[in-house]
Amino acid sequence: MNFQAVKELVYDKLKKELKPSLYYHNFQHTIDVGESVDRLSAMENIQGEDLLLLKTAALFHDTGFMWRYENNEELACEYARELLPNYDYNNWQIESICSMIMATQIPQTPRNMMEMILCDADLDYIGRGDFFITALRLHREWSENSSRKITFKDWYLKQQSFILQHDFFTDAAKKIRNEKKEHNLSQVKELLNLLDATAGEGIASVTGAFK
Repeated sequence: MNFQAVKELVYDKLKKELKPSLYYHNFQHTIDVGESVDRLSAMENIQGEDLLLLKTAALFHDTGFMWRYENNEELACEYARELLPNYDYNNWQIESICSMIMATQIPQTPRNMMEMILCDADLDYIGRGDFFITALRLHREWSENSSRKITFKDWYLKQQSFILQHDFFTDAAKKIRNEKKEHNLSQVKELLNLLDATAGEGIASVTGAFK
């Protein structure tokens, strides 16, 4: 498997072909997921061929966004199946990579440790300090690319529901991200309470406080 060569090719293609309106699912996200995969794999003792397959899945997991916004995982797999035979990946390896990519589709459905690591790496931001700015980028992306428009408040209601239902799959992700994830959830709840309180007071009373 010539991972380094395929990485350079895919990186170049993502830089050129991902739409500027992908404020979250952009080239930097692919880099972030790759770094998270490296970190979680080291903690879970994933090595050798399995690690290369996992790193390749991370590289390809969002390539489908170059062609379609929703249900793009299938296109990522098609691209992997087209490209990877040229870089000494066999059919079994490619299907393992595609299984990992499909597992990241929401709701996530990992069936083994490698799939669990990629799923956790893909949603790493939920348990990080940059959660709010990342969530805002994702909201703006949805607004410009999806037919499902959503208000700021409804977006954070959606984020609250998503975090409440979410569990990291690996012990490694739980160890390094759960505490911050709970903190982020508490701040989302506080934000929603503040929005409700402000709406209840009405614009006149709020603006009057600044006179």
